Amino acid sequence: MSLSPPLSFFARLPLLKKSGWREQAAALGHRLLEAEMGRFGLWLVVFLGAGDALYFALPREPPSWAGFFPLLTFPFLFLLRRRPFLRAAALSLFVFALGFAAAQWAALRAPPLSRFPSRVVHVSGEVAGFEPLAEGGRILLAAPEIDGAPPLPRMLRLRLEGEAAPLVMGAHIRLRTYLMPPPGPAYPGAWDLRRDDFFAGIGGYGRILGPLEVLAAAPAASRPHFIETLRQRIAARIGRVLPGEEGAIAVTLLAGYARAIPEADRLAFRDAGLAHLLAIAGLHMGIVMGFVFWAVRFLLTCAEWPALHLPVQPLAALAALAFGGFYMLITGAHVPIQRSFAMAVLLTLALLLGRRAVSLRGWAIAAAVILLLRPAELLGVSFEMSFAAVLALISGYEAWGRALFRLPSAFLRHVAMLVLTSLLAGLASAPFAASRFGQIQLYFILGNLLAVPLAAFWVMPWGVAALALMPFGGESLALRPMGFGIEGLLAIARGVSALPAARIPVPALPAGALAVVALGLLWLCLWRSRLRWAGLPLIGLGLIAPLFSPPADLLVASEGHLLALRGREGAYLTESGRGGSFLRAAWANYWGISTFRSFSEAPPDLLSCTAEACLLHPRAGLTLLFLPPRLSRRVMPGEPPSATAVPFACAEVALVIAFRESPLCADRPHLDRMALASAGPAALWAGPEGTFTLRFAGEEARERRWNRLLPWREESQPDTLPLAPAETLP
Repeated sequence: MSLSPPLSFFARLPLLKKSGWREQAAALGHRLLEAEMGRFGLWLVVFLGAGDALYFALPREPPSWAGFFPLLTFPFLFLLRRRPFLRAAALSLFVFALGFAAAQWAALRAPPLSRFPSRVVHVSGEVAGFEPLAEGGRILLAAPEIDGAPPLPRMLRLRLEGEAAPLVMGAHIRLRTYLMPPPGPAYPGAWDLRRDDFFAGIGGYGRILGPLEVLAAAPAASRPHFIETLRQRIAARIGRVLPGEEGAIAVTLLAGYARAIPEADRLAFRDAGLAHLLAIAGLHMGIVMGFVFWAVRFLLTCAEWPALHLPVQPLAALAALAFGGFYMLITGAHVPIQRSFAMAVLLTLALLLGRRAVSLRGWAIAAAVILLLRPAELLGVSFEMSFAAVLALISGYEAWGRALFRLPSAFLRHVAMLVLTSLLAGLASAPFAASRFGQIQLYFILGNLLAVPLAAFWVMPWGVAALALMPFGGESLALRPMGFGIEGLLAIARGVSALPAARIPVPALPAGALAVVALGLLWLCLWRSRLRWAGLPLIGLGLIAPLFSPPADLLVASEGHLLALRGREGAYLTESGRGGSFLRAAWANYWGISTFRSFSEAPPDLLSCTAEACLLHPRAGLTLLFLPPRLSRRVMPGEPPSATAVPFACAEVALVIAFRESPLCADRPHLDRMALASAGPAALWAGPEGTFTLRFAGEEARERRWNRLLPWREESQPDTLPLAPAETLP
C-alpha cells in the first residue's frame, strides 16, 4: 500500500516499523483523510483567531517589528511546496502570524486614550449618534473640544437625563459634564471595557449637567449621518404608533435601539432564554431576507411575462440581499448581524452559482473577515456566542438534518427542527453567556418553542412590511398587527421567566477554561469522523475548571468605596457612596450569585464589626482588618453597647484594608485607597495557615496600549484655580 507524504512521515517512526503497525497506520490514516477531506482548511480560521488571542493575552506590548512576522513565514509556503505536511504546518504558522499582526496593527492605528481633568468642563462637538434609553438618552459626540482645546481624536459617550428629544445628526452642540476615561476590569481577569472602547474609538464617558446649547445646525446640503438620521426617523414613527413596551421592542427589532426597553422586560427575555430575540443577529437576518425573497419571487411569478422571461430566483435573491444590507445598516451593523450578512452574501453567491448555500466554509470566511478587519471582536461576547451558535447549527444539521426529514408529518418535522435548533444554539452559546452574565436559563427550549414561531411568522414579517410602507406613510397598517405579536412575545417571556428556577446563577469561567471549551467545541463541530467526539472531554474539562481554580474570597473596588466578602452561605457587601452598580453586577456574575447581602447579615465567624473597624475571616486562621471610610457610632453586629476599643490584637491581622487614615495596626501590611487607585480593583484568595494571595486588575495589562492614558492636551494645565495676584502691603 502506498502512503501519502504526511502518512509516510509517521510510518518511518521506529515504533511503526514493527510487523502490522505500518499497514494499520496506513489504513487508519487513509480512512481519516477520506472522512475529513475538505475539513482541514477550516482550521485556518482557528489559527487566525489563535494568533489574535495571543496578542491580547500578552502581559506587555510586543515590539513593533513583530507585526512583520507574516512576511518571514510566507516564503516557506513556496520552499516547502513539495512537502505537503511541512507546507501545511508553514501555512498554519503564516495564518497564526497574520492574526497576531492584524491585532497589533489595529492597536497601532488606534489613537491613545486621554486622561481628563478632575473637574466639570465645557465640551463642544458634533452629534454623531443618539440612542434613546428607558429614561433619557445617550449622545455620541465626535471631535470633542474640552474647554476650547484642540479636538480629541476619539468620541465621547454622554448620558442625558430626563426627557430627551432626539438630536439632529451633525449638529454642533455645547454642554457641561464631568468626564471619565473608560473603566478597566472590575476584578483581575474580568472583561475589560477600556480595551473594548480603545478599539471602538470611544474616549470617555460623562453625564450631562444642565441644558444643551446648539451652536450650529447640521448642514442641509451634506448628509454625513444619513443612516443615523434614518434610524431616528424610523424610531420616531414607530413610537407614534406603538407607545410603551411594544414600541420599545419594535424600535429594537427595526432600528436597533435596544436600550429603550424597560429593564424588567429585558430581564424577563433574558431569564426565559429569549435574549437573542432582542439582539439583532442571524435569526432576524434570515427571517427578513427569507420574507423578502419569497415576496419578490411571488410578485415576479404573478405575471406571465416576467415569470417566463426573467431569472426569477436570482432576482429575488439579489433583492433579498439588498434589503438585508439595508436592514443591517438601520439596526446598527453590530458584529452578529455583520456575521449574518457576510454569510448571506456567500449564500446568495452560492445560489447564483448553483453551489451549496449553507456550509462551514461560509462560516469560516465570515469569521476570517471579521478577525482581519476588527480583531478585538474575538474577545466580545457577541462574536463568541454568535459564531458558536452558527457553528453548532451547521454541524448539527449536517449530522442529523436528514433524520428530521424522515419524520412522518410536517408538524413533527417543524417541532423537531425548533427543538434541535434551540438545543444546538443554546448549548453552544451557553458557556460564553454564562461566563459573561453569570447565569444559565433552564427553560430556554420551552421559551424558544413558543416565541420563535411567533417572531418568525408574525412579528418580523409585519415589521418588514412596516419598513416598506414608511415612505408612503402607511406604516400603521403593519405596525399595529406587529404590536399584537409583540404583546404575545412579552407574555411568553414573562410567563417562562416566572417558572421556578428559570434562572440559575453560575460562577464565571476563567479565561483559560473558556478557551478550552471553545477548542472542544471547534474540535467537535469541524471534524466529520469519529475523531470529533474527542471534543466532548475538552468541553467537560473546561466546564469543571472552576472546581480546580476557585474564585477570589474578597473583592475591593479601586475607588475604595466597595468591598465584598464571599462566604459559604452567600456574599456580603458594604458600600459607601454611589456609582457602584457596574461593579456590583460584575462581582455578582463572577461569583454566580443573585444578590448581595449586607454586612449586618453575615455570620460572626465570617466577620464581626465594632464602631471603628471590622474583622474579616475568609478562612480559618486568616484575619483581615477592614477600616470603613467613615466612623459609625451606632451599635453594629458583634459590638457590645459600651464598646469603645477594638477587641483584637494587631499581631493576628494579616492585612489591613484601609478606606480611611487610621493609626490602627500601622505596622501591618496595608491596602489603602492610594494603592487601589494606582493598581485597580483587588482580589484576595485565602490560603492555608493564614496565607493569602493578592492580585490587582490594573497590574495584568499595565503596559498595554489601551491602559496608557495621555494628557488631554499637549500643554497640560493645572486643574485647580490660579492663585490670586500678589498685593503690596503698605
